[in-house]
Amino acid sequence: MKSGWVLLAVVILLAALAGLAVGQVDIGPAMLWHGALTGEGPGALTLRLIRAPRVVTGLGAGAALGMAGAICQMLFRNPLAAPDVMGFTAGAGLAVVAAIALGLGLPLPPVAAAGGLATAGLVAALSWSPRHDTPPLTLILVGLGIGFTAGALGSFAMTRLPQAEAAEAQRWLTGSLAARDWGQAAQVWGISAVLGLVAAVQMRALAVLELGEAMAAGLGLRAGRARWALVATAVLLAATGVAVAGPLPFVALMAGPLGARVTGARSPLAQMLAAGATGAAIVVLADLAARAALPGIQLPAGVTTGLLGAPYLLWLLARGMARGAL
Repeated sequence: MKSGWVLLAVVILLAALAGLAVGQVDIGPAMLWHGALTGEGPGALTLRLIRAPRVVTGLGAGAALGMAGAICQMLFRNPLAAPDVMGFTAGAGLAVVAAIALGLGLPLPPVAAAGGLATAGLVAALSWSPRHDTPPLTLILVGLGIGFTAGALGSFAMTRLPQAEAAEAQRWLTGSLAARDWGQAAQVWGISAVLGLVAAVQMRALAVLELGEAMAAGLGLRAGRARWALVATAVLLAATGVAVAGPLPFVALMAGPLGARVTGARSPLAQMLAAGATGAAIVVLADLAARAALPGIQLPAGVTTGLLGAPYLLWLLARGMARGAL
C-alpha cells in the first residue's frame, strides 16, 4: 500500500521535527528555520549541537534495530524471534559495559558486535541437538535466559565503576540518546547503510529459505551457511544500534510486525525496509515522550520503549498460547 509508506514517512518527518522543537526549552519552527538559514540564534544551536544529533542518532539506531528484528523474525518464522528478546542486544550491552569497567578504551561498535555475536553463538550452542533441528521457540527461550544473565552480569560489572560512571552506565543500559553528537550519528548511519546493503543482497536467500529446507537445497542454496550469514547480519545491525543508544528494549520486536501492518509489505526486502522505518519512528517518538513526560527530568528513551513493548510482548504470548503455538 503506497498510502501506508506515505503515512510512515509523514510520521517520521513529524516525529523528527517534534524532536527538534520540544524539550526543556521549546524551539518553534520559525526559530529552527532562522537557525538553519543564518547559523545564528537558539535554532542554530539546537540544530548544530543539542537536539539534531540526538534525533539523527535515534533515527539511525531505530532503523538498525528494526531491520535486525525483521530479519530474525522472518528467518525463524516467529514474531518473538527478535534480537532484544533472544538476548543478542543484552550481550552487546554487556560487552560494552565490561569494556568500560575494565578501562580498555576500545571503540564501542566492534565491542558491541563481538558481544552480540558471542551471545548468538552461545544461544546456538546451548540450543543445539544432534538428533533434530532446533525449534525456533527453543532458541527464543534459551536466548531469553541468556539475556537475563547478561543483564545481571552487566549490573555486576557496574560495581567496578566509580559512582558517577556507574550511574551513566546504568542510564545507557536502559537505553538513552542523551548527549549524542554528530560523530555517533555518522557512525550509526554509516555502518547501518553498509549492513543494510548486505542484508538486501541476502533477501533472495531468505525468500528461498522460507520455502523450506528441501526446496532451498533443490534450488542449490546452502541453507546452513545462508542462515548463519543472515543471523550474523542481524546481530551486527542490532549491535550497531546498541553501540550508540544502548539496548533499547522491544524496538526490534515491535518494528517488523507494525511496519508490515502499516505498509502492507509482503516481500522480505520490503518488510525489512518497513521495519527499519518503523523502528526509526518508534525510537524518536519514544525519546520525545521520555523527554516531555516529566517537566525538568529527561528519562531514558528505553523507559518508554519498555512501557510500550511489555504489553505487546504479553499480547504476543497470550495469542501464541491461545493458538497452541507456545
